[in-house]
Amino acid sequence: MATPPLGLRVKRLALGPALWSDRIAVERLGRPSALAVFASDNLSSVTYATEEILRVLVPVLGAAAFGLVLPVSVAVLGVLVLLVVSYRQTIVAYPGGGGAYTVSRENLGRFPAQVAGAALGIDYVLTASVSVAAGVAAIYSAVPTLHSLRVPIALGAVGVIAYANLRGLRESARLFAVPVYGFLLVLAALVIVGLIGVVTGTVTPTPRALPAARSLTGAATAWLVLRAFSSGGSALTGVEAISNGVGAFRPPEARNARSTLVIMAATLGALFLGVSTLALSLHIVPESDQTVLSQLARAVFGPSVVGDAAWLVLQALTAAILVLAANTAFADFPRLAAVMAEDRSLPSLLSRRGHRLVHSSGIMLVAGTSMAILVVFDASVDRLIPLYALGVFVSFTLSQVGMVRHHLAHRQSGWRWGAAANGAGALTTSVVAVVVATTKFTAGAWIVLLAIPAGALALERHRRRSVAERARLAASAEELRAPMRAHHQVVVLVEELHAGVADALRYARALDPLGPGDHQADIVAVHVETDPAAARRLADSWAALGLDVELVNLPCPDRDLSSALSEWLSARRDADGELTVVLPLRTKVAGLRTLVRGRNARALTRAVERVGEVRLVLVPAKPRGGPSLHA
Repeated sequence: MATPPLGLRVKRLALGPALWSDRIAVERLGRPSALAVFASDNLSSVTYATEEILRVLVPVLGAAAFGLVLPVSVAVLGVLVLLVVSYRQTIVAYPGGGGAYTVSRENLGRFPAQVAGAALGIDYVLTASVSVAAGVAAIYSAVPTLHSLRVPIALGAVGVIAYANLRGLRESARLFAVPVYGFLLVLAALVIVGLIGVVTGTVTPTPRALPAARSLTGAATAWLVLRAFSSGGSALTGVEAISNGVGAFRPPEARNARSTLVIMAATLGALFLGVSTLALSLHIVPESDQTVLSQLARAVFGPSVVGDAAWLVLQALTAAILVLAANTAFADFPRLAAVMAEDRSLPSLLSRRGHRLVHSSGIMLVAGTSMAILVVFDASVDRLIPLYALGVFVSFTLSQVGMVRHHLAHRQSGWRWGAAANGAGALTTSVVAVVVATTKFTAGAWIVLLAIPAGALALERHRRRSVAERARLAASAEELRAPMRAHHQVVVLVEELHAGVADALRYARALDPLGPGDHQADIVAVHVETDPAAARRLADSWAALGLDVELVNLPCPDRDLSSALSEWLSARRDADGELTVVLPLRTKVAGLRTLVRGRNARALTRAVERVGEVRLVLVPAKPRGGPSLHA
């Protein structure tokens, strides 16, 4: 058995043996595994959603802010319910995946779909970048000496997540399930123990100085509440992930995806509401050196050995869940990109499955782009957060509007209720998108506002070019059955005599429709002369061999091989015949590399491209002791 190429051996060593295509069904996920893979971004938002609300309200309202924390949290959860209702319907209506992109394409048109695709793609990349930066921030908050190494640590974390995903869907699910479920259990324990302590009076608020409340008009108060609501809306990121990845679930795919979506939303809602209630009850406010969740753990678990251990475990799991929130992007973006590639909005490479039956190119694209963002923004959460969440609310809005159109067009059972829910969701998410864009515009949201339409235009341009190219290359049944034209000219390019020329001549003779005995009429060898002395030596050797193929010497005093050959081919081409150019390569192994690197080979291939309607055939030399040039 032949030795596999070095690249394949390295891939097998790093990722494991290749998975056969018929294992796709086996590699799919059950609900527990899917929750760990697709819900990590959404569930991780419970670590900062309440804190973001408080950051907006407390500096302006002081102690009065606590009266608004719960209403704002409930309003966010109300939008969560609308989104869950919408995406449950999306999963049933479009079980092939693609989420907002597919809904927009089917109901709103091509360009809205490209906007949704661009918005989702940008949001996924930012999700990976922000999540890893936040997780690394939690690490260096505990170990300050690591602050100067935050960028290398962040890049390493992205690399680890990408590697785990390249190993396969089930592999990554097994790896990430432990920290995800560990975080949920410890946080649930914190909420339950804390609420019991508040009710029984064993856990009480710590007195703290709060800023005095400012005097605001009704309009200013409403705007403040909207800002707090949009900041708390960060808890909604990742809701769309399951609808984009329906194909990753075990059969029945739609049912499992819908139930997993409900479990995710119920878990998020319970924990988010619990954290907000505890923060309200204990008057917790954000601090520069300690998160709200950390303060809650200190207050609930108390200053004891057990309490300190519980706090430390929660901090470690919080850092882990924040880093692993990036996995949602790695699990979901490649699937979205595959759907878009099948529509020709992205390169077809993104639709292909790799060594371990995952969309490897999409995984590498997310990894490379998020690494670049982390380097540019110095892995700073403060600099990245203003860019975050706008894209997902744009996609939410388009998805909701698309589902309204879907209900109106199909009028299936319960369509009025579904259209009403989607309409309310579209209105709400559009308001949040406007508020996020307005309040964070100068801080960096303007970048996303420019990137989304630019990305949509680029996607649509790529789709149109791909469709046009496919139309140009389309072949009718008559063309596919048509025989070769009677007059077939074959040109063998000869730079110098070597074994590859022998194989090229044999191949050319096989193409000669006239058969043995009249090769000179249809086969000709051409040497583009850049060195007169070398050309004379080649002519002498050719004549000495007594070959039955004419050698034409094509002078090229200015050494512009491409122009000289293209002019000669254009003059020789017969509109009613076939013209094939055969390019011999020196070796079988390095032939293609020689073609890419060799200046002469590149010039000759450019010449063929200029002429048009000319076939170019590369003939690598076979391993020898083989035939001579006479064969």
